[in-house]
Amino acid sequence: MSTPAARNVAIIVAVAVAVWLVPGGGAGAGIVGKILSALWIVLSLLILGRLYRQYRGEIFGLGDQWRFALYAAVGIAVLTICITGRMWATGLGALLWCALIGTCGYVLYVIWQRYRAYA
Repeated sequence: MSTPAARNVAIIVAVAVAVWLVPGGGAGAGIVGKILSALWIVLSLLILGRLYRQYRGEIFGLGDQWRFALYAAVGIAVLTICITGRMWATGLGALLWCALIGTCGYVLYVIWQRYRAYA
């Protein structure tokens, strides 16, 4: 393991121990978790926006129906990931979550195959 990687692991372990030992650490960990979740969502949207700008011509070349399927799959996947905690709270919700993510993945795969066939 390289020195920077070992340092990063040590920092993560130190923060975890501090959250575990400090009184009220659970509330602090909840806040940190919410901040990290918000950052994840923002970064995902920025990456998707960048990909859209980079591949705009190819996206519009798909046609209206396939472009709608692409937008719907990405939107449903983002929403499903955003409400993961609520959906995993029940068994039916977890099953629905898996079905939605699987369906979105399949739709994206079909669109990618169509793109490759005509590109």
